[in-house]
Amino acid sequence: MALTPKDVGLREVLYEFRPSGAYVRVAAIDPHSNTEVTVVGDPRQGEAVLKRIALRKLIYVLAKGRR
Repeated sequence: MALTPKDVGLREVLYEFRPSGAYVRVAAIDPHSNTEVTVVGDPRQGEAVLKRIALRKLIYVLAKGRR
């Protein structure tokens, strides 16, 4: 079963997109815990897909820290 933002107490996520050559670096930030994760992806995937990948990583990192 996949974790949801609610499972880890995630109320808000800030995203930052930075193009880097043929790729884009996406940061997902939880402003309440000051936790930040980054992923690198192909900009052709689209913003929604890249946000979803970054969000999944942020949820994973938050869940891992609460064990």
